[in-house]
Amino acid sequence: MSGHSKWSTIKRQKGVADSKRSQLFTKLGREIDAAVRQGGENPEMNFRLRLIIQKARDHNMPIDNIERAIKRAAGTAEGANLIEASYEGYGPGGVAILLETLSDNRNRTISEVRNVLSRGGGNLGESGSVAWIFEPKGVITVTAGDIDDEELSLFAIDAGAEDIKVMDDSLEIQTKPEVLEGLRNALEDRKVTIVSAEILMVPNNVVMLDEKAALQALRLLDRLEELDDVQRVFTNADFPDEALENYRSQG
Repeated sequence: MSGHSKWSTIKRQKGVADSKRSQLFTKLGREIDAAVRQGGENPEMNFRLRLIIQKARDHNMPIDNIERAIKRAAGTAEGANLIEASYEGYGPGGVAILLETLSDNRNRTISEVRNVLSRGGGNLGESGSVAWIFEPKGVITVTAGDIDDEELSLFAIDAGAEDIKVMDDSLEIQTKPEVLEGLRNALEDRKVTIVSAEILMVPNNVVMLDEKAALQALRLLDRLEELDDVQRVFTNADFPDEALENYRSQG
């Protein structure tokens, strides 16, 4: 299991505070905005928008909020002109960090990212310094329920899955980005509970950290995710179980 998978699992188990949920909805609204401006407001004709709408539903974003975000983005005279950008850097232990951002002020964004990285024991890298470590993958997290893990894994492979990782309370299924939507539909038809389904940047190799560096990295990743302009954070860090348990207990 990749470090990112472990980190995401622990965060899900810890739950989402109301304040962070509000920030999450704001970030989802920005993603909807960018998708509409890129490909139009009709989800049937806009694959990226379809994925983001489903992601918003997975995170229990109210339908009214989703529809308002689409209408606001479709009104070209309104709303800020958001710029998509990626930033690369290094964290404790030399692990790679890749950030996806949406911002109306690139100078503010890069200043905040550099500051958080520096304070957290990392540093900002040059363009291309770590991006080569990652590749886009469709990633679906599911809870099998009454279905046997092996049976579900075989079904997912037949439906287009490339790799399956068994976690504590769920399965992470990876596939090609273009297969993601069809694979999700096949799993839903099988009555499998979908926790999340999105296109993520998955590392080709991981770096195992010692407990001290792992806790430092986990805190840094959280602080980066808390930045308003940062949409998603990816890393090739892997974390020992002791560090994850310690992190989980911090509430």
